Amino acid sequence: MGYPRLRSTVLDTTDVPLLAEFYRRLLGWSYPEGFDIDEFTDWRSIVGPSGERLSFQQVDELAATTWPDAEVPQQLHLDFQVEDRTDLEVNHQRALELGAVVRSDQSDDPEEPLRVYADPAGHTFCLFTR
Repeated sequence: MGYPRLRSTVLDTTDVPLLAEFYRRLLGWSYPEGFDIDEFTDWRSIVGPSGERLSFQQVDELAATTWPDAEVPQQLHLDFQVEDRTDLEVNHQRALELGAVVRSDQSDDPEEPLRVYADPAGHTFCLFTR
C-alpha cells in the first residue's frame, strides 16, 4: 500500500475556457491527449511535461482575492519557478499579455526575485527565479 499522489490542483472559476487557456499559454502546457475542447465548458485540465495537472472547475460566483489586503483572503496560490532574471522578465511580459495583473513586484530583491500576480479569475500566483 502506498501513499496517495496528488492528481491535480483545481481552481474554481466563472469562466473555465478562459482560465484554462490563460494557464495553458502561460505555462506552455497542453490539453490531455484526446481532449475535445468543444465538449467540456464546466471542467478542463491542462497537463505539464512531467504529467502534472492543473484543472479548472465552473462555479456561478467567485470573489477575487484582494491580497495583500485581507478583505477577501486567498485560499491558495500557485508558485512557478523560472531559470533566471531574464526568464522572469520574459514570463512577466507573457503573463501581462495574457491578462494577469501585478499585485506585488519584488523583482529587484537580491535574495529571491519574484512577482505576485492575479490571474483573470483573481487567483494569485507567483513567478520566482531559482
